Amino acid sequence: MSPPEFTLLFITVAVGALLQVSIGFGLGLLAAPVIAIFDPSLTPVVVLLLATGVTTAVLVLEGGHLDLRGAGWALAGRVPGTVGGAALVAVLPARQLALLVAVVVLAGVAVSLRGFVPAPRRRSVLLAGLMSGLMGTATSIGGPPMAMVWQGLSGPRLRATMSGFFLAGSVMSLAVLAATGAVHTYSLWHTALLAPAAAIGVLLARPLAGSMDMRRTRGVAMVLAVASATVLVIQQFV
Repeated sequence: MSPPEFTLLFITVAVGALLQVSIGFGLGLLAAPVIAIFDPSLTPVVVLLLATGVTTAVLVLEGGHLDLRGAGWALAGRVPGTVGGAALVAVLPARQLALLVAVVVLAGVAVSLRGFVPAPRRRSVLLAGLMSGLMGTATSIGGPPMAMVWQGLSGPRLRATMSGFFLAGSVMSLAVLAATGAVHTYSLWHTALLAPAAAIGVLLARPLAGSMDMRRTRGVAMVLAVASATVLVIQQFV
């Protein structure tokens, strides 16, 4: 990875972490397709490791707003999804996995733009958790299903509940991926290099929170995600 490529990836991770702290998701949506453009072998492990640190920081800041019951039902659904996602990582070649990342990003944005708002009942939370586990383990992008089912929650409660779910879910996904041999020293090294970028995003989120329009911020995140996913798709066929 060249210095300009790493610089772009560093900035992307910082912005993704800022969004993750501010609106409850965004790190995987932004960083996963950009990482896959430069080095598909780093997905999904690097983003999952970075997300573990970022979500831990959010829980330290806003853990008092965590909805334990809602997060628990979502995690119950995530368990089978995690196993399915790990199976996809084990059998899919790098090119197909990169295309899967792009498809998940574009599908998540499309559903969000349609304004679909499922009722946060037990069944829908379980299903969202399953889809999040499948997508999150295979591509590190598990935010859209949970963002849709929990979008009626207030700001601090949404961020804390999403972070609690993603922290436990990321650890779960990493454990399964490690068991299948998908976690390598190469990924751990790049995670360490990008960890300062995630820390910068976390530190900037708090002072910027008061001046951020959440609806506009989500819109910008969607545009950036679609742009990077589109480049990723084009790259696979050039």
